Amino acid sequence: MKKIPFVSLENQNAIIKKEVEADILHTVASNHFILGDKLEQFEKEYAAFSNTSYCVGVGNGLDALKLSLIALGIKEGDEVIAPAHTFIATILAIMEVGAKPILVDVNPNTYTIDYLQIENYITAKTKAIIVVHLYGNPCDMERIESIALKNNLHVIEDNAQAHGASYKGRKTGSFGILNATSFYPAKNLGCFGDGGAITINSKTLYEDLKKLRNYGSAKKYFSDVSGCNSRLDEIQAGILNIKLKFLKDWNNERRTIASHYHQLLDDRIKKQSITDNSISVYHLFTIECQQRDQLQDFLSSKGIDTQIHYPIPPHLQKACTILGYKEGDFPVTEKLSKILLSLPLFIGLAYKDIVYIANQVNTFYKKNDLLF
Repeated sequence: MKKIPFVSLENQNAIIKKEVEADILHTVASNHFILGDKLEQFEKEYAAFSNTSYCVGVGNGLDALKLSLIALGIKEGDEVIAPAHTFIATILAIMEVGAKPILVDVNPNTYTIDYLQIENYITAKTKAIIVVHLYGNPCDMERIESIALKNNLHVIEDNAQAHGASYKGRKTGSFGILNATSFYPAKNLGCFGDGGAITINSKTLYEDLKKLRNYGSAKKYFSDVSGCNSRLDEIQAGILNIKLKFLKDWNNERRTIASHYHQLLDDRIKKQSITDNSISVYHLFTIECQQRDQLQDFLSSKGIDTQIHYPIPPHLQKACTILGYKEGDFPVTEKLSKILLSLPLFIGLAYKDIVYIANQVNTFYKKNDLLF
């Protein structure tokens, strides 16, 4: 039976294999593994790619968010607005600095934060808005920036799923005062382990973040502030330097795969709507499903691996019980958690396999008379 994984790095890694192997050996031979030339090179190149002045490489995406909040002085007693439909790291970062996440439901079509609701949740304690460019789809940054400016709030981008996406011709990861991202291996730009970064335009925040990621120290053994150990290492930075050169082409391939899905799937199957004036990079391709679990089982029986993003919304997770939310608080998010299914999308996914996947999805719905 045909087997199609949800995600595979095999084709991507084959393209860069020789260059990566040589780069790793070079790093090993250098005996320099932390805060070296390769990290400095990547930070410069990723800042340029993101159209920002600076980049600070850190250990992972959660740390990128957390350190961004710390650098802005957000602390216990403060409130930070965030979307209800997101990976839980967005919410955990706020909780870890002692602030309170104030969740806002998402737009039922774009799945990104519903800017029309944001102002209803702003209080005297609100200090920032975290926006998440979910599944590679940019938020409506013009309206969100307008709300933030009006209410004297910081905007922080969670750009972990949108490397290279753009809104009105401007890259995501360049709008916020601080912009956090993850380089988890399955991301559009992923390393060979955990990794993350923060992009910024402020030199002051840049210098602060370099200290915060490194024990609060700008000079070894001299700690100016209470920092942590969260540094993107030289091996991962070298790998990211190599992969960054291919990212534009790989994002184009993702858009092509998404276009095939749009053409091949029955028009009555609802897909994520892309924000006006935006270019998505399709980190994920999701569909809204009647009988989602049955469809997933059916596709699995046909050798097609799928995933659910995300089966339990953050506000209903045990880890977030302290926030006091309950079922029914965010109806769009809760509906999406029950109906969204992510189809395979990765570099090297063959057109014949896309056809096979789409045909099987269409077959399931026709067989069960759910569309007609």
